[in-house]
Amino acid sequence: MTVLVLDFGSQVTQLIARRVREAGVYCEIVPYDKADEALAKKPRAIILSGGPASVTDMGTPRTPPWVFASGLPVLGICYGEQTMVEELGGRVESGHHREFGRAEIDIVDRCALFDGVWAKDTRDTVWMSHGDRVTKLPEGFRAVATSNGAPFAAIANDTRKLYGVQFHPEVVHTPRGAQLLSNFVHHVAGIKGDWSMAHFRSAEIARIREQVGKGRVISGLSGGVDSAVASVLIHEAIGDQLTCIFVDHGLLRLDEADEVVRLFRETYNIPLNHVDAREQFLSGLKGVSDPEQKRKIIGGLFIDVFDVEAKKLGGAEFLAQGTLYPDVIESVSYTGGPSVTIKSHHNVGGLPARMNLKLVEPLRELFKDEVRKLGRELGLPEHFIGRHPFPGPGLAIRIPGDITEEKLGILRKADAIYLDEIRKAGLYDTIWQAFAVLLPVKTVGVMGDARTYDNVCALRAVTSSDGMTADYFPFPHEVLGRTATRIINEVRGINRVVYDITSKPPGTIEWE
Repeated sequence: MTVLVLDFGSQVTQLIARRVREAGVYCEIVPYDKADEALAKKPRAIILSGGPASVTDMGTPRTPPWVFASGLPVLGICYGEQTMVEELGGRVESGHHREFGRAEIDIVDRCALFDGVWAKDTRDTVWMSHGDRVTKLPEGFRAVATSNGAPFAAIANDTRKLYGVQFHPEVVHTPRGAQLLSNFVHHVAGIKGDWSMAHFRSAEIARIREQVGKGRVISGLSGGVDSAVASVLIHEAIGDQLTCIFVDHGLLRLDEADEVVRLFRETYNIPLNHVDAREQFLSGLKGVSDPEQKRKIIGGLFIDVFDVEAKKLGGAEFLAQGTLYPDVIESVSYTGGPSVTIKSHHNVGGLPARMNLKLVEPLRELFKDEVRKLGRELGLPEHFIGRHPFPGPGLAIRIPGDITEEKLGILRKADAIYLDEIRKAGLYDTIWQAFAVLLPVKTVGVMGDARTYDNVCALRAVTSSDGMTADYFPFPHEVLGRTATRIINEVRGINRVVYDITSKPPGTIEWE
């Protein structure tokens, strides 16, 4: 490890690691109270994240004392700045001007963090999210930026290489924030930006070979990018010691199951067992409306089917999963909030005891965009790697209410038309995720000379640069018009199409 990020519970802590990795430097996130264990990995710099607590309250999180005594470069962000100030003899007070959202900062002095970013006596926009503020600096610190609500919006102790910013440089709403973080790891900490996906690929192949030895591995393919990339990487490491099991639960998009089978059997010649379990899943979901219950049923059935197929193979010691770094981070979150509960279609960190398999998780150190880069590094087709995110429960959660084969058929066709029109318009790669939803309502309409009473289809598309925040995609009206016309004309069972323009709030990281 080269950079250690201590997590104090911010909604956007993951973005800090993403920005650092984008600068070519590897880093990891650990809860603040697990920092002592992470010290064994010998980090070369430390970043303190933001968080929802107030350092003015008793019992709120603090940075371990060894961090400031270590001589390592430290950057505190928002709450991270406040805990740095409070622990080193400064003062933080509540009840002053709050700042949430965009704010203007004035650069009042030079600073290594600002090299090539901001010059002295300039003003720029940043993203703030704080209710407390620093009112007195510790000895040896100086102010390098101010704002209306924060007289110490950025602080520096150049001798000890300790820095703090009240704003969030990791979010896209701070336009030059990524460069600031790059300055910290490169200029302040002196770390070379030599971490790359090619480096990760070779190191992970060696690690897989060491972990597995001559053992056999089975991999559960879901039809998505993560499990596919994990399986191709493992196959490159151990060849035919890997067997993939593709459980077709009948909740995939149009022709998706056939594409997965062709990719693995024909393109990569990877041993693949294709299990048709559509009737079993449809039966298990009959009459179920609650989306979380659907997830649990699908997850349980998937494990049951997978377990039966795995036993048929015999002799496997390892199970491969496409677990990603955000899943791992959420599963160890200290806050006790919703993020502690891992997505119910993943099994991060544990499997049913009856399976008696050890986990191989080659992607658990990567973010979603990094998985796509690895997929390209491995030579997977671009049309497959670039596909929009698709959750494990598939179409089951895009059909609110009861699920039937008829509804699945209607939604598949509508969704396929929608994506086809997006591609034809050259918009697919500018959208983070687009999909159709079959709403649990019917409307009366007139088609030609006949009155109809059919389903309503909702179309959704969002833009995002990081998968943490998003906004609706501003479709040209002619594209929506063509899409709606095709769906009405080509999909029997739909007589109205609407477009959803709601956005995802900050911190939302699961995409339906």
